[in-house]
Amino acid sequence: MQRYYPKLAILCSLVSSHGMAAAMDQSGQSLLPFLEAGHYFEASISAADPEVSGRTLGTRPDLVNSGVDDYSTDNIRQNFQYYSAALKLQLKPELSFGILYDQPFGSDLHYPLKDNGSFSDPALSKQGTQINVDTQNLSLVLGYQAFKNFNLYAGPAFQNIKGDVSLRGLVYADLNGYNAMFKEDAAIGWLAGFAYQLPDIALKAALTYHSKIDHNINVSENILGTPLLLLDETETKISTPQSVNLDFQTSVTVSTLLYSNIRWVNWKDFVIRPTQFGALSERTTTTMSGGTYTGGFNLDDYQKDQWSASVGVAKKWTQQWSSAFDLSWDSGTGDPASIFNPTKGYWGIGLAIQYSPEPDYFISGGAKYFWLGDVTAQDGTYNLPLPGISEASKVGEFNDNHAIGYGLKIGYHF
Repeated sequence: MQRYYPKLAILCSLVSSHGMAAAMDQSGQSLLPFLEAGHYFEASISAADPEVSGRTLGTRPDLVNSGVDDYSTDNIRQNFQYYSAALKLQLKPELSFGILYDQPFGSDLHYPLKDNGSFSDPALSKQGTQINVDTQNLSLVLGYQAFKNFNLYAGPAFQNIKGDVSLRGLVYADLNGYNAMFKEDAAIGWLAGFAYQLPDIALKAALTYHSKIDHNINVSENILGTPLLLLDETETKISTPQSVNLDFQTSVTVSTLLYSNIRWVNWKDFVIRPTQFGALSERTTTTMSGGTYTGGFNLDDYQKDQWSASVGVAKKWTQQWSSAFDLSWDSGTGDPASIFNPTKGYWGIGLAIQYSPEPDYFISGGAKYFWLGDVTAQDGTYNLPLPGISEASKVGEFNDNHAIGYGLKIGYHF
C-alpha cells in the first residue's frame, strides 16, 4: 500500500506551482522534496504565458493626448521561466541533509510603446515602462528526527538578487525617463520548520518558515541617461519578504491522495525606495502639497500581505501512470495595485500527469490555467496623507486577464 504514496506526493507539488502569485512571488518556496523518504533528487522547470492588459483611466485629463483614441496598454507581461532543484540525503535514520535551489521572487513586465503615452514615452526615449527582477536561493537544510514520525529542520538560505526599472509615460509626470539599475547583491537568511508523518497512511503535515533577507544594494540612477545626484550615494536596503508554508496530505484510498497548501507572504512590509528616487519624490510631493507634505513616496510597495491556498487530489492508475488535479486561490496584495503588478490575485485550476518507467524514477508534466483578478492600478502616491490623493493616484483599469502555466519535473530515489 505505502509504495503508491511517495510519487503521488511529488506529483502534487508540481501541479501546485505558484507561478502567477501576487506581487513578485514565484516559486512558492516548497520544502516538500526534503521530506521525501531516503535519498532523493529532483529538478524542474516552470514557465508561464500571461496575458495582462488594461487601459488608462479616462477620468485623468493629464493622461490624455489629443488626437489619440486608443488608450489600451496591450499585453504588459512577458513569458518567463524559472527553475528549481533539490537533493536530499538520509545520512542516518535520525539525521537528514538537503540542498535546495529555487528562484523565489521575480518579475518581467514591459509596457509596449503606445501613441497614447500613458505608460510609455513615444516622443523621447521611445520606450515603455519596464521592470525586471531576478532572485536565486540556495538553502542548506539539516533535519533531525528526535522522535518517531517527527522531523525538525532548519538551515541557512543564501540569496542573490538583481534587477532594473525604467519609468516611462505621463503617469509618472516629472519622473518620466527615470532609470534604476540594481547591482547584483548576495545576502543570507534562514529557514526552519517541523513535520509530522505517518507513512502507512501517507499522512504528512509540515510547517515551514522562511525569514526575510536584507540586501544593501548599490543602485545606479539616472533620468534619460543623465545621472541623478541629488544626494550623496548610499546603498538601498531591500528586504525580500518572510513567508510561512503549511503543507498537508493524507490518503483517501490505497491509490488516492488528498493534499493542500496554505501560504502567507509578508508583502505589506516590502518597500523599494532608491536614494535618488526618494529625494526626487520628496521634491515632487513638496511641490504637489505646497510644502505641507515633504515625505515623498516609494518606487514600489504593497498594501496587504499575500495569502494563497490550494487543494487537490492525486490518483495512481497503474504502476506507471498517475495524475493530479487541484484548485487554487491567491488573495493578491490589495486594490488598487501597483503599476508593477496590476492584478488582484487569481483563481486557478491545474492538471498533472506522471510516468514512472521504474519504481525509483519518474517524469511528470502539468499545466495550470489562472483567472487573474480585476484591479485598478495606482501610481505610487495612493497612501500619501494628502486630500484627494487616493483617487488622483488611480491611473488604469486591468480587467479580464488570464495566464497559463506549465511545468516539467524529473525525480530519482536512490
